[in-house]
Amino acid sequence: MSKVNMLDTYQSSLNLHDTQKAIMILKNFFQNELADALNLVRVTAPLFIDPETGMNDNLNGVEEPVSFTVTDRNNSKAGIVQSLAKWKRYALGRYGFEEGEGLYTDMNAIRKDETTDNIHSIYVDQWDWEKIIKREDRTLDYLKASITKIYQVLNITEKFLAIKYKYIKEIMPNNIFFITTLELEAMYPDKSRKEREYLITKEKGAVGLLQIGGKLKDGKPHDGRAPDYDDWSLNGDILVYYPVLDIALELSSMGIRVDSNGLDRQLKEADCEDRKKLDFQKAILEDKLPLTIGGGIGQSRLCMFFLRKAHIGEVQSSLWSKELLDFAEKKGINLL
Repeated sequence: MSKVNMLDTYQSSLNLHDTQKAIMILKNFFQNELADALNLVRVTAPLFIDPETGMNDNLNGVEEPVSFTVTDRNNSKAGIVQSLAKWKRYALGRYGFEEGEGLYTDMNAIRKDETTDNIHSIYVDQWDWEKIIKREDRTLDYLKASITKIYQVLNITEKFLAIKYKYIKEIMPNNIFFITTLELEAMYPDKSRKEREYLITKEKGAVGLLQIGGKLKDGKPHDGRAPDYDDWSLNGDILVYYPVLDIALELSSMGIRVDSNGLDRQLKEADCEDRKKLDFQKAILEDKLPLTIGGGIGQSRLCMFFLRKAHIGEVQSSLWSKELLDFAEKKGINLL
């Protein structure tokens, strides 16, 4: 468990019943504003996919997707999605979306290898979105403009909730501050990755951390990113300072997706060239998929942040260790 020392005086301002009502209000408001801001259409999405397609998200490259056998398909395997980063790009082309149009969907995943704490669960729920762009849009400026639009929706959502629930005070700055991982390394060369994120986010309030996945000057990436969906030079996270836990809280991860050249380069750098034979990766290398930008926005993370909760289990139902359950009961933290 993380930051348990910050919870000595914590008490939720909403009971279980009112928390559930607030979650519904928050989610409905945010997703409607997001769809308008980015020109997105809601679609249905798979819970599981065929592993042979190469469409599951490899995340940091070490997590093992939950899988099961399907009797009606000669006991072949199906894998629970870890995210829909790749499926969305495929769906945009198949569904006939045009440049400037996009989709969003509810993504539900099981990440059995996740280390759980106040902000991490083995159950992941997020809004996954993807949008078709022009080749000339594959720039850092376009990425920053898209991050800014999402941040503005977050800002509007906080203002809406602050009016509806008097205990919620506005803490988000009006503007988001942009910095690359290389610039952040230069600012805090002697700090760990997480310490760097904490220091810059506490200072600025909201940060768009750019260019994640490639190697820094110390020879290691700032954080792991799969080599076959984001272009590591054109991606970023939205981090906000969360005073309830005194942490930098990641609310969204997004990026302009790799084109054929970028995929070839990153597969070599990550020593994953064997993936070139998979259907999804082959389609990118052969320029058969649209150029896109997309990302994921954590639903429970948003609810936790905006409703000022101390633990993600207060806004989602999951499984927790006995240690966590005992601690929550002792502190009066009502887990769903």
